[in-house]
Amino acid sequence: MFVDSHCHLDRLKLDQCGGSLEAALASARADGVEHMLCVCISPENRQTVLDIATNDPHIYASAGVHPSDVLPEVVSIATLQQWCDHPKVVALGETGLDYHYSADSKEQQQQSFINHLVVGKNLGLPVIVHSREAREDTLALIRDHGCHKSAGVMHCFTESWEMARAALDMNYYISISGIVTFRNADELREVAKKIPLDRLLIETDSPYLAPVPYRGKSNQPRYVRAVGEYLAELRGISVAELAEQTTANFFRLFSRAA
Repeated sequence: MFVDSHCHLDRLKLDQCGGSLEAALASARADGVEHMLCVCISPENRQTVLDIATNDPHIYASAGVHPSDVLPEVVSIATLQQWCDHPKVVALGETGLDYHYSADSKEQQQQSFINHLVVGKNLGLPVIVHSREAREDTLALIRDHGCHKSAGVMHCFTESWEMARAALDMNYYISISGIVTFRNADELREVAKKIPLDRLLIETDSPYLAPVPYRGKSNQPRYVRAVGEYLAELRGISVAELAEQTTANFFRLFSRAA
Protein backbone atom coordinates (compact mmCIF):
# COMPACT_ATOMS: atom_id res chain seq x y z
CA MET A 1 0.00 0.00 0.00
CA PHE A 2 1.19 3.49 -0.89
CA VAL A 3 0.32 6.83 0.70
CA ASP A 4 0.32 10.08 -1.26
CA SER A 5 1.60 12.32 1.51
CA HIS A 6 0.92 15.61 -0.32
CA CYS A 7 -1.69 16.29 -2.99
CA HIS A 8 -4.19 18.98 -3.94
CA LEU A 9 -7.34 17.00 -4.66
CA ASP A 10 -9.38 20.17 -5.06
CA ARG A 11 -7.20 21.16 -8.02
CA LEU A 12 -7.11 17.93 -10.01
CA LYS A 13 -7.94 18.20 -13.69
CA LEU A 14 -10.87 15.83 -13.48
CA ASP A 15 -11.32 15.49 -17.23
CA GLN A 16 -8.00 13.61 -17.15
CA CYS A 17 -9.01 11.54 -14.10
CA GLY A 18 -12.15 9.81 -15.30
CA GLY A 19 -14.32 12.90 -15.05
CA SER A 20 -14.84 13.06 -11.31
CA LEU A 21 -12.94 13.07 -8.02
CA GLU A 22 -14.53 9.73 -7.17
CA ALA A 23 -13.09 8.25 -10.37
CA ALA A 24 -9.65 9.68 -9.59
CA LEU A 25 -9.74 8.16 -6.10
CA ALA A 26 -10.91 4.80 -7.42
CA SER A 27 -8.09 4.81 -9.96
CA ALA A 28 -5.56 5.54 -7.23
CA ARG A 29 -6.85 2.76 -5.02
CA ALA A 30 -6.80 0.32 -7.91
CA ASP A 31 -3.06 1.07 -8.09
CA GLY A 32 -2.60 0.50 -4.35
CA VAL A 33 -2.69 4.14 -3.22
CA GLU A 34 -5.13 3.94 -0.34
CA HIS A 35 -4.44 7.03 1.81
CA MET A 36 -3.88 10.68 0.82
CA LEU A 37 -3.20 13.98 2.54
CA CYS A 38 -5.12 16.79 0.83
CA VAL A 39 -3.21 20.00 1.51
CA CYS A 40 -4.70 23.40 2.28
CA ILE A 41 -2.99 26.45 0.77
CA SER A 42 -5.27 29.39 1.62
CA PRO A 43 -8.34 30.51 3.55
CA GLU A 44 -10.27 30.24 0.28
CA ASN A 45 -9.71 26.51 -0.27
CA ARG A 46 -9.75 25.43 3.38
CA GLN A 47 -13.42 24.40 3.46
CA THR A 48 -13.16 22.50 0.19
CA VAL A 49 -10.18 20.55 1.51
CA LEU A 50 -12.08 19.76 4.71
CA ASP A 51 -15.14 18.64 2.76
CA ILE A 52 -13.05 16.27 0.64
CA ALA A 53 -11.40 14.77 3.72
CA THR A 54 -14.65 14.51 5.65
CA ASN A 55 -16.28 12.53 2.87
CA ASP A 56 -13.59 9.81 2.80
CA PRO A 57 -12.15 7.97 5.81
CA HIS A 58 -8.77 7.52 4.10
CA ILE A 59 -8.22 11.16 3.14
CA TYR A 60 -6.78 13.64 5.63
CA ALA A 61 -6.50 17.43 5.57
CA SER A 62 -4.06 20.11 6.60
CA ALA A 63 -4.67 23.70 7.66
CA GLY A 64 -2.46 26.50 6.45
CA VAL A 65 -1.47 29.23 4.04
CA HIS A 66 1.06 28.79 1.24
CA PRO A 67 3.82 31.44 1.18
CA SER A 68 2.48 32.72 -2.14
CA ASP A 69 -0.95 33.30 -0.55
CA VAL A 70 0.00 35.24 2.61
CA LEU A 71 -1.39 38.54 1.33
CA PRO A 72 -3.49 40.60 1.93
CA GLU A 73 -2.97 39.71 5.59
CA VAL A 74 -1.14 37.08 7.61
CA VAL A 75 -3.44 34.56 9.27
CA SER A 76 -3.08 34.83 13.04
CA ILE A 77 -1.97 32.18 15.50
CA ALA A 78 -5.47 32.16 17.02
CA THR A 79 -7.10 31.56 13.65
CA LEU A 80 -4.69 28.78 12.71
CA GLN A 81 -5.33 27.07 16.03
CA GLN A 82 -9.07 27.31 15.41
CA TRP A 83 -8.64 25.76 11.95
CA CYS A 84 -6.93 22.78 13.56
CA ASP A 85 -9.97 21.94 15.70
CA HIS A 86 -11.44 19.86 12.86
CA PRO A 87 -10.86 16.12 13.47
CA LYS A 88 -9.57 15.46 9.94
CA VAL A 89 -6.79 18.07 10.21
CA VAL A 90 -3.50 16.23 10.80
CA ALA A 91 -0.93 18.95 10.03
CA LEU A 92 -0.18 22.66 9.63
CA GLY A 93 0.62 23.95 6.19
CA GLU A 94 1.47 24.11 3.46
CA THR A 95 3.59 26.96 4.79
CA GLY A 96 7.20 28.08 4.42
CA LEU A 97 9.12 30.52 2.25
CA ASP A 98 9.20 31.09 -1.50
CA TYR A 99 11.58 33.81 -2.63
CA HIS A 100 11.45 32.72 -6.27
CA TYR A 101 7.89 33.77 -7.04
CA SER A 102 6.94 35.90 -4.04
CA ALA A 103 10.03 37.73 -2.79
CA ASP A 104 8.05 40.97 -2.51
CA SER A 105 6.13 39.47 0.44
CA LYS A 106 9.20 38.16 2.26
CA GLU A 107 8.37 39.81 5.58
CA GLN A 108 4.79 38.52 5.56
CA GLN A 109 5.95 35.05 4.52
CA GLN A 110 8.32 34.87 7.46
CA GLN A 111 5.65 35.95 9.95
CA SER A 112 3.17 33.47 8.50
CA PHE A 113 5.74 30.67 8.71
CA ILE A 114 6.49 31.56 12.32
CA ASN A 115 2.78 31.50 13.17
CA HIS A 116 2.42 28.02 11.69
CA LEU A 117 5.49 26.78 13.56
CA VAL A 118 4.20 28.19 16.83
CA VAL A 119 0.80 26.55 16.38
CA GLY A 120 2.50 23.27 15.49
CA LYS A 121 4.44 23.51 18.73
CA ASN A 122 1.36 24.48 20.75
CA LEU A 123 -0.79 21.64 19.40
CA GLY A 124 1.85 18.99 18.79
CA LEU A 125 1.10 18.92 15.05
CA PRO A 126 3.69 18.49 12.28
CA VAL A 127 4.31 21.31 9.83
CA ILE A 128 4.40 20.87 6.04
CA VAL A 129 7.20 23.11 4.75
CA HIS A 130 7.61 24.58 1.26
CA SER A 131 11.02 26.16 0.64
CA ARG A 132 12.28 27.70 -2.59
CA GLU A 133 15.38 29.89 -2.84
CA ALA A 134 15.10 30.47 0.91
CA ARG A 135 17.32 27.76 2.36
CA GLU A 136 19.01 29.66 5.17
CA ASP A 137 15.90 31.51 6.34
CA THR A 138 13.79 28.34 6.25
CA LEU A 139 16.19 26.42 8.47
CA ALA A 140 16.75 29.39 10.81
CA LEU A 141 13.02 29.87 11.43
CA ILE A 142 12.52 26.16 12.09
CA ARG A 143 15.40 26.22 14.58
CA ASP A 144 14.12 29.34 16.33
CA HIS A 145 10.38 28.65 16.38
CA GLY A 146 9.71 25.00 15.54
CA CYS A 147 9.17 21.99 17.73
CA HIS A 148 11.64 19.15 17.25
CA LYS A 149 9.22 16.65 18.79
CA SER A 150 6.24 17.14 16.47
CA ALA A 151 8.57 18.44 13.72
CA GLY A 152 7.26 18.19 10.16
CA VAL A 153 8.23 17.47 6.58
CA MET A 154 10.23 19.24 3.91
CA HIS A 155 7.76 18.69 1.11
CA CYS A 156 8.65 18.20 -2.57
CA PHE A 157 12.31 18.39 -1.62
CA THR A 158 14.73 19.62 -4.30
CA GLU A 159 17.52 21.11 -2.21
CA SER A 160 21.04 19.97 -1.31
CA TRP A 161 22.08 17.14 0.97
CA GLU A 162 23.37 19.77 3.42
CA MET A 163 19.86 21.20 3.78
CA ALA A 164 18.34 17.73 4.03
CA ARG A 165 20.78 16.78 6.74
CA ALA A 166 20.05 19.97 8.69
CA ALA A 167 16.32 19.26 8.49
CA LEU A 168 16.84 15.64 9.52
CA ASP A 169 18.85 16.84 12.51
CA MET A 170 15.75 18.79 13.60
CA ASN A 171 13.65 15.60 13.35
CA TYR A 172 12.05 16.56 10.03
CA TYR A 173 11.09 14.07 7.36
CA ILE A 174 11.98 14.52 3.69
CA SER A 175 9.34 14.00 1.01
CA ILE A 176 10.31 13.15 -2.56
CA SER A 177 8.03 13.88 -5.52
CA GLY A 178 8.08 12.96 -9.19
CA ILE A 179 10.86 15.50 -9.75
CA VAL A 180 13.31 12.74 -8.78
CA THR A 181 12.47 11.00 -12.08
CA PHE A 182 13.28 14.04 -14.23
CA ARG A 183 16.29 13.85 -16.52
CA ASN A 184 18.05 16.86 -14.93
CA ALA A 185 17.56 15.73 -11.30
CA ASP A 186 20.94 14.07 -10.73
CA GLU A 187 21.67 16.01 -7.52
CA LEU A 188 18.26 15.18 -6.09
CA ARG A 189 18.76 11.50 -6.90
CA GLU A 190 21.96 11.51 -4.86
CA VAL A 191 20.09 13.11 -1.97
CA ALA A 192 17.26 10.58 -2.27
CA LYS A 193 19.74 7.74 -1.87
CA LYS A 194 21.02 9.18 1.42
CA ILE A 195 17.78 9.94 3.24
CA PRO A 196 17.31 7.40 6.06
CA LEU A 197 14.54 5.05 5.04
CA ASP A 198 12.64 5.68 8.26
CA ARG A 199 12.47 9.42 7.49
CA LEU A 200 11.40 9.23 3.86
CA LEU A 201 7.98 10.14 2.45
CA ILE A 202 6.69 10.11 -1.12
CA GLU A 203 4.16 12.42 -2.74
CA THR A 204 2.71 13.58 -6.03
CA ASP A 205 1.99 17.26 -5.29
CA SER A 206 -0.72 16.61 -7.86
CA PRO A 207 -1.91 18.08 -10.13
CA TYR A 208 1.66 19.33 -10.57
CA LEU A 209 4.97 17.61 -11.39
CA ALA A 210 3.85 14.33 -12.92
CA PRO A 211 6.67 11.77 -12.83
CA VAL A 212 8.19 9.95 -15.77
CA PRO A 213 6.59 8.21 -17.67
CA TYR A 214 3.65 10.61 -17.26
CA ARG A 215 5.53 13.86 -17.93
CA GLY A 216 3.35 16.36 -19.72
CA LYS A 217 0.16 15.02 -18.18
CA SER A 218 -1.69 16.43 -15.22
CA ASN A 219 -0.48 14.65 -12.11
CA GLN A 220 -2.83 12.57 -9.96
CA PRO A 221 -2.49 10.56 -6.73
CA ARG A 222 -2.19 7.18 -8.42
CA TYR A 223 1.13 8.26 -9.91
CA VAL A 224 2.73 8.16 -6.45
CA ARG A 225 3.28 4.48 -7.22
CA ALA A 226 5.64 5.52 -10.04
CA VAL A 227 7.60 7.67 -7.56
CA GLY A 228 7.79 4.78 -5.12
CA GLU A 229 8.87 2.28 -7.75
CA TYR A 230 11.56 4.63 -9.03
CA LEU A 231 12.91 5.28 -5.54
CA ALA A 232 12.94 1.58 -4.69
CA GLU A 233 15.08 0.85 -7.73
CA LEU A 234 17.31 3.85 -7.02
CA ARG A 235 17.93 2.68 -3.46
CA GLY A 236 18.27 -1.01 -4.33
CA ILE A 237 15.33 -2.23 -2.25
CA SER A 238 12.04 -3.91 -3.09
CA VAL A 239 8.97 -1.90 -3.96
CA ALA A 240 7.15 -3.66 -1.13
CA GLU A 241 9.72 -2.51 1.42
CA LEU A 242 9.63 1.06 0.12
CA ALA A 243 5.83 1.13 0.25
CA GLU A 244 5.65 -0.42 3.71
CA GLN A 245 8.25 1.91 5.22
CA THR A 246 6.96 5.16 3.70
CA THR A 247 3.44 4.26 4.80
CA ALA A 248 4.64 3.61 8.36
CA ASN A 249 6.56 6.89 8.26
CA PHE A 250 3.44 8.78 7.19
CA PHE A 251 1.36 7.52 10.09
CA ARG A 252 4.20 8.07 12.55
CA LEU A 253 4.61 11.70 11.51
CA PHE A 254 0.92 12.49 11.01
CA SER A 255 -0.16 10.69 14.15
CA ARG A 256 -3.69 12.13 14.09
CA ALA A 257 -4.27 10.15 10.90
CA ALA A 258 -3.33 6.95 12.71
